[in-house]
Amino acid sequence: MNLIQELKWRDLLFDVTDPEIGEALENEKFTFYVGADPTADSLHVGHLISYLVSKRFQDRGHHPILVIGGGTGLIGDPSGRSSERQLLTLEKSLENGRAISKQVKRILPTAKVVNNYDWISQFDIITFLRDIGKHFNVNYMINKESVKSRLENGISFTEFSYQIIQSLDFMHLYKEENCKMQIGGQDQWGNITAGLELIRKTLGHDKKGYGLTWPLLTKADGTKFGKTASGAIWLDPKRTSVYEFYQYWINTPDKDAVSYLKKFTFMTVEETKKVIEEFEKAPHERLAQRLIAKELTVLVHSEAEYESAVRISKALFSGDIKSLSLSEIKDGFKDVPTFEIEEDTNLVDLLILAKLASSKREAREFIKNNAVSVNGEKVNDLDFMVKKEDAIENSFTVLKRGKKKYSLVKH
Repeated sequence: MNLIQELKWRDLLFDVTDPEIGEALENEKFTFYVGADPTADSLHVGHLISYLVSKRFQDRGHHPILVIGGGTGLIGDPSGRSSERQLLTLEKSLENGRAISKQVKRILPTAKVVNNYDWISQFDIITFLRDIGKHFNVNYMINKESVKSRLENGISFTEFSYQIIQSLDFMHLYKEENCKMQIGGQDQWGNITAGLELIRKTLGHDKKGYGLTWPLLTKADGTKFGKTASGAIWLDPKRTSVYEFYQYWINTPDKDAVSYLKKFTFMTVEETKKVIEEFEKAPHERLAQRLIAKELTVLVHSEAEYESAVRISKALFSGDIKSLSLSEIKDGFKDVPTFEIEEDTNLVDLLILAKLASSKREAREFIKNNAVSVNGEKVNDLDFMVKKEDAIENSFTVLKRGKKKYSLVKH
């Protein structure tokens, strides 16, 4: 199975600019490029597919170039947008670019990283209009989906010019790096084909280039991929802890699991088919979700961070809270209500402070009925004192009432 056939099987192929692309990829090792938009200082899981598809090319011996849009990011891509983007400052664009390039390099270690600000900034307005702008027909540009969809609500000249400016990337990389292919989501089709046109018109009609796109991702229920009730799932562990990242994939709904297995894991096609078969026989065992969560957590973070996330999950399930480190407590209980105490406190009073009981009478009932745990251990002593010296690393005590009610005490 060649690369194009595999991408089709994984539902990762939307369109190609040349039907001969499959044969070309088998006969030649291509230099290709994929972009990164520096609108934030971290990528989120919605961006992952770009770099996972790129990894499939890389694993077949092709050579990736990561283009940080330091220049185009100052303009704003209208693709997939219903309104104008917030314009970045140059300083912020470059700062964000440095941050996300580190994240991508974990997935694409062989990638050459470049920033299109380096060549776009060399053009003055007259040279740009005379040497580049003359090759673009306005009627042709208006009919691009990324522009057409915005005409009714209005689009600024700044964003209208985006496809011309991004075309410079493909032309520059073709000329300087022998880069013959651009890949991207289906919303990038107009930008990719505009780049190929510019290459032909400026470098010669014999110059052969290729473009490939994959479908935009959505969940089976039609909601936006990569979003949760609490917001985006980021690759930066300071924004989204590794445990939260791991849990996002572990909680993949069964109806999405097969699709995600195909798109997000790097098992062979045959291995993936066997896993799908096992999963569909016993979906309650969540084999697919566990494999997806493992591969992506290791790839984006590390094996050690993955093992820590698994340890947190097991500890929360079993109640073995004391086995966790301070950092794991912080990650695992990030969204749990937290409050501070300055001195040792009776458990009855603490349950009220933690809002795990509404009165002393109710708190005593919970304790007597064996419904209260302190750091994973059941407590039925009404005189039990919660002490700093017994806290995890002398910092935190985890209170639990019933099966799901938690509170974190900070000493």
